[in-house]
Amino acid sequence: MDLRLEDAQALSSSDNAFDTAVGTFVFCSVPDPVLGLRELARVVRPGGQILLLEHVRSPRETIGKAMDLLDPLVSYVLGVHINRWTVENVQKAGLTIIAVEELAFGGIFKLIEARVPAGSS
Repeated sequence: MDLRLEDAQALSSSDNAFDTAVGTFVFCSVPDPVLGLRELARVVRPGGQILLLEHVRSPRETIGKAMDLLDPLVSYVLGVHINRWTVENVQKAGLTIIAVEELAFGGIFKLIEARVPAGSS
């Protein structure tokens, strides 16, 4: 296992260096989450997997709007964003969603399994 502390938007690893990448509550604090996810796709080999445990904006509109209102304060105090659309960002980054499992709190916590499309480099 190779553990590193790096900027998710500019990883030092070479292209296709890993079979799997795992992130736990990362993309709430990355300034440009789509760029960070594209960077993960770059360092994971085509066909490789990316596993993410993330909190996201609630799909329940009332709760989601409350999260939107609280996000600037939470971001200022804690440095994280509580209203990110991470599943959609995974797709925007060009990854293939394999599964999304809702874990708790009405869809706020999700386990996302994605793959780097074959033919990617």
